[in-house]
Amino acid sequence: MKDLAGKVAFVTGGASGIGLAMAQCFAREGTRVVLADIEVGALEKAEADLRASGAEVIGLKCDVSDPASVANAAERAIEAFGKVHILCNNAGVAPSGAIDETTPEDWKWCLGVNLMGAVHGIQTLVPKIKEHGEGGHVVNTASVAGLIALPTLGIYTASKYAVVGISETLRGELAPFDIGVSVLCPSFVKTRLFESHRNRPAELGPGPEGPDGFMKQMLATATDPQVIGDRVVRGVKRGDFYILPHGDIKLGVQARMDEILAAFDLE
Repeated sequence: MKDLAGKVAFVTGGASGIGLAMAQCFAREGTRVVLADIEVGALEKAEADLRASGAEVIGLKCDVSDPASVANAAERAIEAFGKVHILCNNAGVAPSGAIDETTPEDWKWCLGVNLMGAVHGIQTLVPKIKEHGEGGHVVNTASVAGLIALPTLGIYTASKYAVVGISETLRGELAPFDIGVSVLCPSFVKTRLFESHRNRPAELGPGPEGPDGFMKQMLATATDPQVIGDRVVRGVKRGDFYILPHGDIKLGVQARMDEILAAFDLE
């Protein structure tokens, strides 16, 4: 999709962090933007700020873990803009803690947003992109934790490995329809991801409250979200599948693959 002007991008988790940065960068390309987010206050501010910058934008409250909420947001987006071309399954949460200390509620929350949120977006909007026949692109936000495992982030890692696998499958399935697929795997970015407990459903209990010491240290030197947004736009325009904005994780990925390949030779 070399020319994004006039296209419509539907971005989940679009009120802050990477989602908002992607929306801003798409808007600079002349793309009309749908911000879908569960956090109403942040959503209203993001919508107002984007509109003040000259963007064509609509903000929609959306709980990606609920397929009915996603379907409603999709219908309202199409009512506003006629169609959707770019789907960014970006909403995410990140509970932390050793796997044996996590609860079923922790798993339900994280997988409901990170994994099923992407599934609901695909199942709802990809058929609509196919239907208009103009082609399109799907961007699934995974993580470096979808390529290498990170201690104390077991649930998050499981969800992001799944998003990578879904994206690899989807690429082949959508190629005949001129719909590209990208999987975004960033490392630490200056967002509120590790404060995502603020949006955890009350019926699932409070869960862990915020990042541990290691995460706080990493976030102190994290990347600005605009860097990621710019990289995503370039990736969509070029048709990149893997979008890997952090070169410092290359050695970790290489070590994992080396161990896997070496295991084939073991008797």
